[in-house]
Amino acid sequence: MENKGGKTAKFTSTRSELTPREVLMTVYAAMKEKGYDPVNQIVGYLLSGDPTYITSYKNARYLILRVERDELLEELVRFYARKQKRDEE
Repeated sequence: MENKGGKTAKFTSTRSELTPREVLMTVYAAMKEKGYDPVNQIVGYLLSGDPTYITSYKNARYLILRVERDELLEELVRFYARKQKRDEE
C-alpha cells in the first residue's frame, strides 16, 4: 500500500477498553437476562472458542470476542484464588 504524503499512519486498536472482569460480568448479565445458564455457556465458549455459545444480546458476543480467551481464564483463576485466600483467613 502506497503511503501518500510521507506521513506515518496511525493504527487504532479495536480491543475492548473494558477489563476482562468487566467483560465477563457484562456477558454473564446478558446471558442471565436472556434466560441462559451463563456459567455453562461461558465455559462452552472458553473450551471451544465457538462464539455462538454467547448471545449477541446487548453486544455480549462482540465484547467477549474483544478479549483473548486466555485473559478471561486468567481473570477467573485470579478471582478464585483471591476468594479461596479470603475464606482461609
